[in-house]
Amino acid sequence: MSAAPSPGAASPRAADGSPPVVGLVGLGAMGSGMAASLRRAGFAPRVFDVRPGVAEAFARDGGTACASVAELAAGCDVLVSVVVNAAQTEDVLFGSGGAAAALRPGSCVVMCSTVDPNWSIALEARLEAKGLWMLDAPISGGAAKAAAGQMTMMTSGRPEAYARCGGVLDAMAARVYRLGARAGAGSKVKIVNQLLAGVHIAAAAEAMALGLREGVDPAALYEVITNSAGNSWMFENRMAHVLAGDYTPLSAVDIFVKDLGLVLDMARASKFPLPLSSTAHQMFMQASSAGHGREDDSAVIKIFPGIRLPGTGSGDPPGGHGT
Repeated sequence: MSAAPSPGAASPRAADGSPPVVGLVGLGAMGSGMAASLRRAGFAPRVFDVRPGVAEAFARDGGTACASVAELAAGCDVLVSVVVNAAQTEDVLFGSGGAAAALRPGSCVVMCSTVDPNWSIALEARLEAKGLWMLDAPISGGAAKAAAGQMTMMTSGRPEAYARCGGVLDAMAARVYRLGARAGAGSKVKIVNQLLAGVHIAAAAEAMALGLREGVDPAALYEVITNSAGNSWMFENRMAHVLAGDYTPLSAVDIFVKDLGLVLDMARASKFPLPLSSTAHQMFMQASSAGHGREDDSAVIKIFPGIRLPGTGSGDPPGGHGT
């Protein structure tokens, strides 16, 4: 059996000093904006999405639609993975996608999913054993900021991994934080961010639900809170969805079932109490079990009984949505 190639070897396409060729897997709410930002910055991204026609639609305005992850990986120096979770990342790299086998030695994988930090650390080691670099690079900011190239990346990895990426990270994000010289630190910071995001959404929903229960005009309540000390970014952003009665998922309830689960798993390993996170997790679990898991995460407000939600014309009984 031959030894794995050293990840220190330069990727063939990058050896002449030209910009790296970038491939992006996952053209969802965040990934599509990131790919558009890359294109706007002068890259010609290779793209793949499991949904038929999505990559082709993107490539009509520039870039290359690939028929498989392996095809994408074989032609790029930097592979940006923007899928939902660790299981999907595993499939992209080592399962049906086969990206790890198709990438050239010295290429870099930019892993943007929110995952257990220990899984990210192990992934870095697996990729290095195959002669590949990795950046642990979870993202935040929402679809609009991703489309504008204004999102935040919480990254960690070896200096050589950053060097392979050229201007790729800065093309996708306004703020690229370098948090450590190995994988894991980026994921830890993202999990702390998700603790706050999940708790803030749950608290915002609870506050709006109380106002609705007490007969306060929801538009007036929104106006006052967003101009007062009780405001948060999540209240301002997510309660606008509630006012519109629009629960089209940009970030779904089930995302926070997963992410707050990761928050609690990390804390449990060090026996660190998180009472607010535990409560918020149960709220999202309740919303999911009531059938709202694929709706926008603001649909967590639907767990509250006896309120009349804007845009629905009905009140919600306990655990349901309707009259």
